[in-house]
Amino acid sequence: MGKKILLATEKPFAKSAVTGISEIFKKAGYEMIQLESYKAKEDLLKAVADVDGMIIRSDIVDEAVLSAAKNLGIVVRAGAGYDNIDLKAASERNVVAMNTPGQNSNAVAELVFALMIYLARGAFSGKSGSELRGKKIGLQAYGAVGRCVTPIAKGFGMEVFAFDPFVPAEAIQKDGVTPVNSLEELYQACDYISIHIPKTKETVNSINFALLSHMKKGAALINTARAEVIDEASLLKMFADRPDFKYGADVAPACAAEIAEKFTGRFVFTAKKMGAQTEEANVNAGLAAANQIVAFFEKGDKTFQVNK
Repeated sequence: MGKKILLATEKPFAKSAVTGISEIFKKAGYEMIQLESYKAKEDLLKAVADVDGMIIRSDIVDEAVLSAAKNLGIVVRAGAGYDNIDLKAASERNVVAMNTPGQNSNAVAELVFALMIYLARGAFSGKSGSELRGKKIGLQAYGAVGRCVTPIAKGFGMEVFAFDPFVPAEAIQKDGVTPVNSLEELYQACDYISIHIPKTKETVNSINFALLSHMKKGAALINTARAEVIDEASLLKMFADRPDFKYGADVAPACAAEIAEKFTGRFVFTAKKMGAQTEEANVNAGLAAANQIVAFFEKGDKTFQVNK
């Protein structure tokens, strides 16, 4: 008997992504239902009632959703981050939670340079700015996004450094990147720091003033990870104490209004989280999620499970 899969996306997939996802499920003999641009959580709770699998984007899958989904066996977040899924509640209900690592990586990496160029050129104010060539970029974490940032940085003529305690130095060096031994060393050495860590209990508010104060004169911090990894009191203190400091992020911090009022020209925030907002990333992540669901039900494949 075919499975029933819900595509629950408050932020809809690109049309081409939906077509591709639908074709994958049709070939597998599965029924796909869509819930797009919904406004009320009750709509999601009704839609999950009898589905076997579920694809989401930034949609919240909490205990209430999981409780309502009586037949659910798998939920896949089409993207890298998965902090919008209650992993504990999923495990308690024997629901496999997955992400689609690497599918959005190039889109995020390209956005890093859009933010960097905006800051380097003084917010396009008409005043003289600076170039990226010859500058040093430090990658805080060397996962899929960091590996995509590296060749782009080299194309700009930048030197690339990285700190990642979970990646062997030899693997970093193999890509022509210089590994460093500590975050402090990374922040001291580089003109641009690009953050690529996940949001976890250990990383929330981990980027604080003690760390930021190591940044060299004129350096910029680029955050395409999660807003929560930045300690906002420390961010405001850094702006106030260091007139040379700049910050770019694809999600505005809660203190964005205060930053805009006091520190004009030294920041850039996108209107909403934009790292994965390209049609290519949209399609890649959506198709990967669909294929992972089919592989799970047909072969028991749990390769990308995140709630082990």
